[in-house]
Amino acid sequence: MPTVRIPSQLRNILGGERKLEEAGSTIRSILDEIDNDHPGIKHRILDEKGDPSAFVGVYIDGDDIRFLGGLDAEVPESSEVSIVPAAAGGNFESH
Repeated sequence: MPTVRIPSQLRNILGGERKLEEAGSTIRSILDEIDNDHPGIKHRILDEKGDPSAFVGVYIDGDDIRFLGGLDAEVPESSEVSIVPAAAGGNFESH
């Protein structure tokens, strides 16, 4: 299963977890699984249209999903997905 690295700004929603292992073959399915277990997490990562927020980067093994197919980017079994807040200009709390 892919490993999902959780930034400190979201750990309170996830009971302090730093990493999760989630079943899913796309970013969308992984986020859906996390949101099923921890309702509201997607609203912190996605904008009002349901697209990745401009204030959050999502990466598969270091590659930005914006260049891999967005939420439909395929996630290989042994991959690491990283959710990274933007360095400046926003925060998870405003989503």
